[in-house]
Amino acid sequence: MEPIATANEEAIEAWNGPLFDRFVQFRHLIVGGLAAHGNEALRLHPPAPGDRVLDIGCGFGDTTAQLAALVGPEGHALGNDAAPRFIASARAEFPARNVRYEVADLQAVEFDEQFDYAFSRFGTMFFASPVAALRNVRRALVPGGRLTMVVWRRKLDNDWIHRAELTVKHHLEKPEESDEPTCGPGPFSMANADMVTDVLMHAGFEQVELRRSDLPLLMGGDLDEAVALMMSLGPAGEVLRLLGSDADHARPTIDAELHAGLADFVAPDGAVYGPASTWIVSAVASEQDA
Repeated sequence: MEPIATANEEAIEAWNGPLFDRFVQFRHLIVGGLAAHGNEALRLHPPAPGDRVLDIGCGFGDTTAQLAALVGPEGHALGNDAAPRFIASARAEFPARNVRYEVADLQAVEFDEQFDYAFSRFGTMFFASPVAALRNVRRALVPGGRLTMVVWRRKLDNDWIHRAELTVKHHLEKPEESDEPTCGPGPFSMANADMVTDVLMHAGFEQVELRRSDLPLLMGGDLDEAVALMMSLGPAGEVLRLLGSDADHARPTIDAELHAGLADFVAPDGAVYGPASTWIVSAVASEQDA
């Protein structure tokens, strides 16, 4: 068993437990929606044929398989995730000769190999210490190796998520303590460009660049599904999950208000699209260790 940073134990418990179950439930929306942002990052900063690549927070493994196809049979892709259930799913669904998957907490692991390229699609926002985790990524990269990652921009630039959070906040308070594990710093922990740049530079990267990417994200095939997604995942879903049955009295009201509040995102065909905004971050591993 790979070592786990004590500060990440609760987040890993959440991702390997209730959040995995919810990601499976809404996988068709999550993977399809996030893929467009990952594809744009890979269009701007693709790995080279033959590269050894590291996929950080690989989840179900679809990005690892995509990276393996880009580097070709002479290259290799390692999919890493701290949650064993995601790795088990990836191994079962996306096996390939030039792919492997490993369970590891990047904040605690020391790689015994080096990579030419590292990638992450929404997989770097949940470390208790992002500097420590990304420093380990830097040490795993050859000098001059590139890191490309996609992270959420501000909540205000992702109004579809923010509306749901404010709706829940109007009726419920996030508990200070809960029997349910929390997911760590949260999806918007890297929304600030200056903070991301500072973290990467302290981790031993240089030539840090952030590019804004605005692409629609499918929230649901209809409004009912979009509301169910918002009440299961994201900041709004996290509060409802942590409160459990203590939130039952407010759920019908929240459901009704979300149906009204998200109605203007409904497309003519009935599907619901949120205007999603992300940073595509690129950085180069420096010659000197941080």
